[in-house]
Amino acid sequence: MQPRNMSMSGVVDLAAVKAAQEAKAKAEQARAQAAREGGAGAVAPADLVIDVDEATFERDVLQRSAEVPVVIDFWAEWCQPCKQLSPVLERLALEYDGRFLLAKIDVDANQLLMQQFGVQGIPAVFAVVAGQALPLFQGAAGEAQIRQTLDQLVQVAEQRFGLTGLTVDPDARPGGAEEAPQPKEGPYDALLNAAAQALDAGDLGGAVQAYKNVLADDPAHPEAKLGLAQAELLQRVQGMDPQRVRQEAAEKPADVAAQIAAADLDLVGGHVEDAFGRLIETVRRTAGEDRDAARLRLLELFEVVGAEDPRVAGARRALARALF
Repeated sequence: MQPRNMSMSGVVDLAAVKAAQEAKAKAEQARAQAAREGGAGAVAPADLVIDVDEATFERDVLQRSAEVPVVIDFWAEWCQPCKQLSPVLERLALEYDGRFLLAKIDVDANQLLMQQFGVQGIPAVFAVVAGQALPLFQGAAGEAQIRQTLDQLVQVAEQRFGLTGLTVDPDARPGGAEEAPQPKEGPYDALLNAAAQALDAGDLGGAVQAYKNVLADDPAHPEAKLGLAQAELLQRVQGMDPQRVRQEAAEKPADVAAQIAAADLDLVGGHVEDAFGRLIETVRRTAGEDRDAARLRLLELFEVVGAEDPRVAGARRALARALF
């Protein structure tokens, strides 16, 4: 779960002097052309975060990268770390106020783009600056690390390519140029914010406790239930030796604890169907307390993925067949 390549050091290698000069020239030509056509004008804050697919990639990423650094967030609906990272990136895109554009790419629907960027796992974050692709980091990351990387990206884009970003129209915000009114806080917002901050800081125990505090008062609170399931999963896999866990699961198919641990790793790694299938098979061939342990863990993983996911519905049917 630790981020990799959390550095802009690769920029020098990726954009060698000649390539950088050519990219800068193209960026300057694109800006000159835009100026002759009247310029792109100011953008609304909502336009700083966009969904991109294979059909719109050239226009919305490659062409836009001549006027602003484009940060690409490769994600998928089933990816739990993505659900923690993406909201942070979206919030920072608004906070940086046009100094970068955030492009979100669903890897399930855009396999070709995933392959072209060499994405090995998600979440994965890249940038495109004046047509040059730069790997930023892969995996979950703390906000402080993300900010540092974005600051370096913005600096490189401005100093090497003259990209100063987009102009954001303050009048496009609710209420015009004045600061938008803050929404009224709900009864559990402070606890939920504390849980999110604990997750950002890597304090999984603190996040678990904050979610439990909400559920103690409102046992059906959907956000707290999901957050608790996710935080407890991350807490369980923290410190695991993946190679050892998988080896034990392979060598001891009858060891329920080994299968449960491997299923947790499967899910964190994005292998949802593998995790479900492993536990369903464990339920099928066990009885008594062992069966209950596997069944309960499977139900917990259903909470992590979410009841609306079609893979959960299919796994529930398979579980019913295994039980009866």
